[in-house]
Amino acid sequence: MIDLFSDTQTRPSTGMREAMARAEVGDEQSGSDPTTNALCERVAALLGMEAGVFMPSGTMCNLASILVHCRPGEEIVVDDQSHIYNTEAAGAAAVGGVSVKALPTRVGLFTLAQVEAAIRVPQRTAPRSRLVSIEQTTSFSGGTVWDVGEMRLIRDYAQARGLKAHIDGARLLNAVVATGISAADYAAGFDSAWIDLSKGLGCPVGAVLCGSADFVERAWQWKYRLGGAMRQSGVLAAAGLYALDHHMTQLAEDNANAGRLHRAIADVPGLGFDPTAGQSNILCFTVEALGIPAAAFAAACLEEGVRVRAIGTHQIRATANLDVDRAGIERAAEVIRTKATMFGQRP
Repeated sequence: MIDLFSDTQTRPSTGMREAMARAEVGDEQSGSDPTTNALCERVAALLGMEAGVFMPSGTMCNLASILVHCRPGEEIVVDDQSHIYNTEAAGAAAVGGVSVKALPTRVGLFTLAQVEAAIRVPQRTAPRSRLVSIEQTTSFSGGTVWDVGEMRLIRDYAQARGLKAHIDGARLLNAVVATGISAADYAAGFDSAWIDLSKGLGCPVGAVLCGSADFVERAWQWKYRLGGAMRQSGVLAAAGLYALDHHMTQLAEDNANAGRLHRAIADVPGLGFDPTAGQSNILCFTVEALGIPAAAFAAACLEEGVRVRAIGTHQIRATANLDVDRAGIERAAEVIRTKATMFGQRP
């Protein structure tokens, strides 16, 4: 199986498993797990922030951030293809009483002008705008990399209007290796940011949320309330430390593999690509011109041992990851070309 469904499908490497087995552990909830503490300090330094908290998932990172930054009845601003809007908005609403304003985008990038128009004038009859979230890189819309200058303009405008600014950094490190801009430069001035460990880095679980010491203390309270506090979490944190030491170079290869896949199928009749396609480790394309639903195209590829993801009615997403080598990418390209040609020839 060549699994391009998501980089969440990766499995721990042999070295990572050995590091987990050797991990020095303690009670994370009381702050006495040395490996977890080391991971949080490492990621906080990576992002240029004061402190960090280890979370079971990126979803909890986003939710805890929303709960710290917002009060019930307030509103967050995101793009309409973001993970926060498409899969997490119910959590913000159910747990925090926070609504989501989704800005229409093509590839997950909104503009400063859209933010200016979206932030509400305070009034009795409407939610109060409280938080702007940027997803770096974009997820469902194809791994597009935000320009750091645009991020800063949006950050500064939001904060000047009394809002907080947050980075959903599930694949922030893919942007780092794609651009050469450090994670700290991307996160500078933002009120909160996090990186995922269980995507491109290949860990079995976990993410680290960072911000000021006060923010992290409040996020820890929400982590506990949400059931995220752990005991000997050093077993999991050790995987994160191992990944930061050994898997960072793989992110560049994943980005390159997505680019290779893009070049190999870019000329296939019936497949459509956005101009930003292939910037990081995610490649999205549409099969609308083939006259078939994305689910049917994905099913046909799966029959040949290539797993891609159908998103919506016509979009396919393929995500390069450390479990798929260059030969696997070449095989995936061959299958995608063959299936697209087959569907394109149907009357």
